[in-house]
Amino acid sequence: MLAIIAILLVIWLVLTVLGALIKGLFWLAIIGGLLFLGTAAYAAIKRRNNPSIR
Repeated sequence: MLAIIAILLVIWLVLTVLGALIKGLFWLAIIGGLLFLGTAAYAAIKRRNNPSIR
């Protein structure tokens, strides 16, 4: 489970960086940032509720 979340975080981070670097794709940076924050929050909540997940 943690591996899937880590992979998603990396994908969202790449989308955010690409959106920031490529002119005209600022919307991609916004979406990538929101997805990154949402995935990180989900992982934090799951980890707090079930500390045995690694």
